Amino acid sequence: MTDPLASMFFATSVADGVAHLEMNRPEKANSMTPDFWEDLPRLMGVLGADPGVRAVVLSGRGKHFSGGMDLAAFQGLMGLAQAEPARGAYALREVIVRYQAALSSLETCRVPVIAAVQGVCLGGGIDLISACDIRLASADASFGIEEIHIGMAADVGTLQRLPKLMAPGVVRELAYTGRRFTAEEARGWGVVNTVHADGPAVVAAALVMAREIAAKSPLAIAGIKQAVTFARDHSVAEGLDQIATWNAGMLRAEDLMKAVQAKMTKSAAGFDDLLG
Repeated sequence: MTDPLASMFFATSVADGVAHLEMNRPEKANSMTPDFWEDLPRLMGVLGADPGVRAVVLSGRGKHFSGGMDLAAFQGLMGLAQAEPARGAYALREVIVRYQAALSSLETCRVPVIAAVQGVCLGGGIDLISACDIRLASADASFGIEEIHIGMAADVGTLQRLPKLMAPGVVRELAYTGRRFTAEEARGWGVVNTVHADGPAVVAAALVMAREIAAKSPLAIAGIKQAVTFARDHSVAEGLDQIATWNAGMLRAEDLMKAVQAKMTKSAAGFDDLLG
């Protein structure tokens, strides 16, 4: 039977309710090949459907998180632009939309996704982490919206999601100039939550955070993720209505009682998995 988590690009492991999704192309700075774009949404679908998975950590093996789009894959895309103009444009748009959907799978997955960034995180790497719930970085991490250097605008999420995370004026500066920025700058702007000593330390911190999340009610965690994402894209009134409807349908005495009892006794609560 084929392993549903098998991938030519990612190494995936699951333990204690936490899935660790590692980009496994260290010799090429984890640049994004066609396998990346095919496997990411498939794997997120598998992990999201597994009731035993309660959080995901996303990292890159080797020195760097990701150098962005693989050059060979990018050249293939540019071949579409040289085809008959209308048909080439249509085909290119279809590819872009498919890539957008691949990254959006991180956002639509029911469980939180924590990015652990070390080394460089460039181009498509920024698109990738901007779709995650939480971002942690190593002290040596550097970031860049570098598409401008090849004469194009980032098109799979950076320009849409980053202005929701940080000041739009700063996003404009970084996108217009393509300059790299540091982990400390990213933390100051609210792009990353914390900065850690090195690559192993940031992955370890992400796993600790993921295990803490995995210990909470998975139903409540799913509700929080949906509510925060919904609120980002809707008015306050619409967000209030959404969470009222969610809690009216999903708030259950069992998880509440377990959580309150654990708090009173200063012990750990055990919450049932969601149904598969």
